[in-house]
Amino acid sequence: MLSGKELILATKPFTKEVRSKSWLYALSTLFMVICGLYGSLYIHFLPLKLLCSILTGLLIVRMFVIYHDHQHHAILYKSKLANFIMTIFGIFVLAPTSIWKRSHDYHHNHNSKLFSASIGSYPIVTRTKFLAMSTGEKRIYLLTRHPITILLGYFSMFIFGMCISSFVSSPKKHFDSLIALVLHITLSVLVFYFIGWQAWLFGIFIPFSIACCIGAYLFYAQHNFPTVNFATNSDWKYEVAALQSSSFMLMNPVMKWFTANIGYHHIHHLNSRIPFYRLPEVMAAIPELQKVKTTSLSIKDVRACFKLKVWDADTNRMIGHKDIAR
Repeated sequence: MLSGKELILATKPFTKEVRSKSWLYALSTLFMVICGLYGSLYIHFLPLKLLCSILTGLLIVRMFVIYHDHQHHAILYKSKLANFIMTIFGIFVLAPTSIWKRSHDYHHNHNSKLFSASIGSYPIVTRTKFLAMSTGEKRIYLLTRHPITILLGYFSMFIFGMCISSFVSSPKKHFDSLIALVLHITLSVLVFYFIGWQAWLFGIFIPFSIACCIGAYLFYAQHNFPTVNFATNSDWKYEVAALQSSSFMLMNPVMKWFTANIGYHHIHHLNSRIPFYRLPEVMAAIPELQKVKTTSLSIKDVRACFKLKVWDADTNRMIGHKDIAR
């Protein structure tokens, strides 16, 4: 049975990308996003316009995961053309490279630590700490983890979190966050004025709302599910956090494609240099990675994840709001 560093080393052969595949998947997905946006903006037949709008939102999710892989240096590493394309895409999707890479790298290095900054992840506190908070602190904490806040990720996670908050915290370091926000607002105004409100609704608002909602929920649920495990900083181990605190999200083949295999999140956290298209191959090859904690996009599992609020150290599990005072 492989464990610890041996398990991480066993995944190393799968970090080798197939360069042609990486370019094929990146460019084809980007092309489909552009086609979807064109249809959302210029097709006049409303049912087809709506279909293009929804598909564009889903395609942005896929392209975002590819962008995310590039930021991990899992694909197209050291390619100047890829760096240019991904930098532009990061600005387009309101997740510019400076804040995304800094916050996401921190998330990987501190995933499931109970006592660390909530950088790049949803905040987690223990039941004891929550009870000691002021009323205002409790409200802010619960609001951050509220289902509506997560489902409105377009505004909460991307416009505010990735752009406004990051720029305000460090204007020089995250100047690209301001660029992303200004360009997004400018694009919205231009589309609304020159093409019309329907073009803005179907070409910008709906696709971004869908993409950001799915992205925010996936990021939440992959580390906030009923059987998740959290550890104190002194007890924390990287490989244990990857397997015990990151879920394998069960999806149908269509959603696996649109989410570019991000559901294999435990493997991604174990070794983030594995290209997204090789993650199923890794799971099939290493038995230890098949004994995993799962969640899914079913209504039952979504509700179960949303109910979780704080970590109860006495029972070693996440509990809901009703159980906090008990």
